[in-house]
Amino acid sequence: MKHLRKAPLLVGVAAVLALGLAGCAPGGSAATSEQSLGPVSKSVGKDKITLTVWDQNTDGGISDAQQQLNAAFEKKYPNVTVKRVSRSFADLKTTLKLALSGDNPPDVVQANQGYPDMGAFVKAKLLRPVDDYSDLYGWNDYYPSSLLKLNSFSSDGQTWQGDKLYGVSQTGELVGLYYNSAVLEKAGISEAPTTVAELTDDMAKVKAAGDLPLSYGDVEKSPGIHLYGLVLSALAGHDTVNDLVTSKSGAWTDSDGVEAAKTIQGWQDDGYITPGSNGVSRDDAVATFGKGESAFLVTGTWNQATLEAASAAKDIRFTALTPKGSDTAVTMGGEGLAWALTSKTKHADAAAAYVDFVTDKSASEVLVKTGNLPTVVPSDDTPTTGTLAADITSEYKTISQSNGITPYLDYATPTFYDTLSAAMQDLVAGKSTPAEYTETLQTDYSAFAKSRG
Repeated sequence: MKHLRKAPLLVGVAAVLALGLAGCAPGGSAATSEQSLGPVSKSVGKDKITLTVWDQNTDGGISDAQQQLNAAFEKKYPNVTVKRVSRSFADLKTTLKLALSGDNPPDVVQANQGYPDMGAFVKAKLLRPVDDYSDLYGWNDYYPSSLLKLNSFSSDGQTWQGDKLYGVSQTGELVGLYYNSAVLEKAGISEAPTTVAELTDDMAKVKAAGDLPLSYGDVEKSPGIHLYGLVLSALAGHDTVNDLVTSKSGAWTDSDGVEAAKTIQGWQDDGYITPGSNGVSRDDAVATFGKGESAFLVTGTWNQATLEAASAAKDIRFTALTPKGSDTAVTMGGEGLAWALTSKTKHADAAAAYVDFVTDKSASEVLVKTGNLPTVVPSDDTPTTGTLAADITSEYKTISQSNGITPYLDYATPTFYDTLSAAMQDLVAGKSTPAEYTETLQTDYSAFAKSRG
């Protein structure tokens, strides 16, 4: 099914995956199973309601946006109180399933896409399908089908990008290469690197000039996924990585996967990465880069607002790397965590109204003003040329339109987040070789494939 989008908006990731949304579910309101779904409405009623909402919008800019949106929602619906529970991504991953399966679960949550989280929640009937609300609010028209697919599953949780929609996302995302132009200039580098090979050469020059090449902290483990994903995407290209993550073809032990691991371990061996990075927090790594104490930082566009407020902000820019044979950059990303309704919510209509409110066109304008990248970028969003915001917006538009965004690697299997993040720590620490690292990933991958028949 082809979904049209509203004319005044520019779609953020229209070509992440060239797939359409295959079907629509019957309507439903408050429910504990698909069988009990009933009529839906945009009305939230007049009774006093408390919506408990769990999010992972803890970074400065997105947290500010969420606070503004929550306040505006309560003003529009004075009978509704939003009880916000905000946790880091790592904390959300470890606590959300327990909260959802409890006697008093939240009404709305941000659920990470793919098999480890959303798939597990769907399989356990902890999330409510929202195709009926998508029809009601026009989400099918607002979002391209490729984005809706990332937030969809089969109702048994077995097939990611299935025929049931379980949420919509608020932000667009790219994992890219932030760089400090002043630090590069000091090392005699006039332009940002465009390939993995150029990045490695530039790191050597920065180190020779007496500065730290790459600020990196992986105590939370998720940054390791971003680092490997950026390098793998820039070496292997979109189709290879996409087919691997979606189980269409390939193996993690293929030459590109091993080469990406060799590259990262080589950076560590040559002293290009923050010493003892497995014990350094993500926030400390970002702060070090933000103070101008390193040349490069690999992280997502969700850190835009933080870096725009950093002391070295005037020198900070953003780019992505280009694989051999490609005309445009390829990198990991897509969209932020899906805003989803829990299956046990007693206020499904109000919960859906909330999800629509924090993700619609007006919300996207709030996101832009607070230094964030909305999933659907307003067509009139034209940041000043030569700024970090302009870099991010330009890269997002260009890469998404050229089908250059690869999915997050941890979507690959139900256990891949834990496997990949732990294996990355071992790789960077020198506890495993690149071959052993990729074999670890492939073992998990093969076991999942076997379990699916």
